[in-house]
Amino acid sequence: MLGITGKASLSLLLDSQTDICSTRGLDSATALKFVQSLRQGADITGSTHAVAVYQASQAMYDLFDKAVVLYEGRQIYFGPANCAKAFFEKQGWICPQRQTVGDFLTSVTNPLERTARKGMEDRVPRTPEDFERYWRQSSEYEALHHEVEAHSQKYPVTQEGEAIIRLREEKHHSQAKNVRQRSPYTISVAMQVRLNTKRAYQRIMGDMSATVIQIGTNVVLALIIGSVYFGTPAATAGFSSRGATLFMAVLLNALTAISEISSLYSQRPIVQKHASYAFYHPATEAAAGVVSDIPIKFIIVVVFNIILYFLSGLRRDPGPFFLYFLITFMMTFVMSAIFRTMAAVTKTVSQAMSLAGVLVLAIVIYTGFVIAIPQRHPWFSWIRWINPVFYAFEILIANEFHGREFTCSSIIPSYSPLQGDSWICSAVGAVAGRATVNGDEYIASQYHYYYSHVWRNFGILVAFLVVFMLVYFVATELNSVSSSTAEVLVFRRGHVPAYLQNKAPEKGNAVAPNPREISDEPEVKPALEPQTDIFTWKDVCYDIEIKGEPRRLLDNVAGWVKPGTLTALMGVSGAGKTTLLDVLAHRTTMGVITGDMLVNGTPLDASFQRKTGYVQQQGKPQTYHSG
Repeated sequence: MLGITGKASLSLLLDSQTDICSTRGLDSATALKFVQSLRQGADITGSTHAVAVYQASQAMYDLFDKAVVLYEGRQIYFGPANCAKAFFEKQGWICPQRQTVGDFLTSVTNPLERTARKGMEDRVPRTPEDFERYWRQSSEYEALHHEVEAHSQKYPVTQEGEAIIRLREEKHHSQAKNVRQRSPYTISVAMQVRLNTKRAYQRIMGDMSATVIQIGTNVVLALIIGSVYFGTPAATAGFSSRGATLFMAVLLNALTAISEISSLYSQRPIVQKHASYAFYHPATEAAAGVVSDIPIKFIIVVVFNIILYFLSGLRRDPGPFFLYFLITFMMTFVMSAIFRTMAAVTKTVSQAMSLAGVLVLAIVIYTGFVIAIPQRHPWFSWIRWINPVFYAFEILIANEFHGREFTCSSIIPSYSPLQGDSWICSAVGAVAGRATVNGDEYIASQYHYYYSHVWRNFGILVAFLVVFMLVYFVATELNSVSSSTAEVLVFRRGHVPAYLQNKAPEKGNAVAPNPREISDEPEVKPALEPQTDIFTWKDVCYDIEIKGEPRRLLDNVAGWVKPGTLTALMGVSGAGKTTLLDVLAHRTTMGVITGDMLVNGTPLDASFQRKTGYVQQQGKPQTYHSG
């Protein structure tokens, strides 16, 4: 069976009417099943599939209707797949017995593999230009042109042609209501948001451990911060503790969303692929992500803020509590919109994280707790006006201190009895001769905060949320266009083959380059120390535990390799080839490995991994691996 990734990719291909794909990275059995599925989809739905095949078996090749053969960028055959072999045999090439047609077609383009029929050595084409010229002068090429012209006459491609009109009618019939006729999408925006939201919840349910860990982390943080400020007195001695508690509350609720940057970048390739297939607007996926986060964020905010609020002894009145909860919940979404926007407008995760780091620094410094407004230098004091956390912190401070009288904890001068107004409380905002400090006067003197700004600041937070959400949706829609770049072969400086440095030869005088005659300089081989070590393994077993049940991936595997030999490790997909290599290379991170692994009859030492080379299965070398 195809793996999860294979089945997901196959479903995308079958859902589209035309697709271009490749069998690269698949073993022979999986590639055959993949092509069989495409063949079945083409027969049932009438869809079109163009497949780049690697090492095609005869059973796989027989599934195709047409075959295209390219030689150094030039087309040398395009026609029925069952006629390709005869076409090249007619040129004068020999297809050895028991060689598949696919291997024969690829060997024709390789000067070291192709073999001319006896008596045809001087008549067969040699260069890509000769092959292309032969193809354009062949009867098969004329038949292809006649077939194309007949199809064009039967189905004329014009704006008023019958085929175009019928295709448009079929497209309009498949579209849902409220979808523009010229739109490439088949479902409406509302349906896209609904389906993407459903899929988002399915992703959350499939990875509940991440959500549980996030909730558990917030519980631990709330318990730690709440225990630090536990028992804060309702007096002037607790002013700084209350401010610190509210600062940590709004800051942690705001910075929780920074982890969304990496999650958005991890799903961006999938969104780009889906957008290229016109499955949905990327903006609808962004909206679905925001909607699906509402209950998760609500649970996190409830758990964190209830523990922190009551454990640290904040104001225990219904009105101030629910206002505190509203602001912290709002800040979670405001900062989520800001961090999501950063991920949407940037090209790499490093760019987004760099911007997020600068933003977090500005938030911490210019919220109003680390450096209060009266102590700030006027040059950068304006930053607070573009800092949403500043507005939220002012609301929480005003909500906590408004309309309250706090008992003075320290009096200056400290003597008794107190008479007249010759004494004053040591707290900011105190009035001479008063034994209490008014909360509104304290925050006005200490922070320049006022309770009259509460609902004004709330409106500003709503504006921040709306603006950044709109920017996030637009940026996601515009920045999710997939682009592909061609792969190029890069040679080390001074080592470019001579035949690639020369200009293309004129037609008629082209001579196929002989790889053995590219350079007259003798090949210099590096002096390597002869290898004599023999690596053996016997009765190797690998046991892991899956969902509480033991499972053996390798069962008493034995073998040996010696220098100067090339050993093929074969098996169908899932047979354990990669697992065996991981075990032999000591690169497993879980499970129990038993058995003997020896070098020259002695157990492996600590230097074994440094002496062996290991290439992973991804098939995409890193940039620093290329010379």
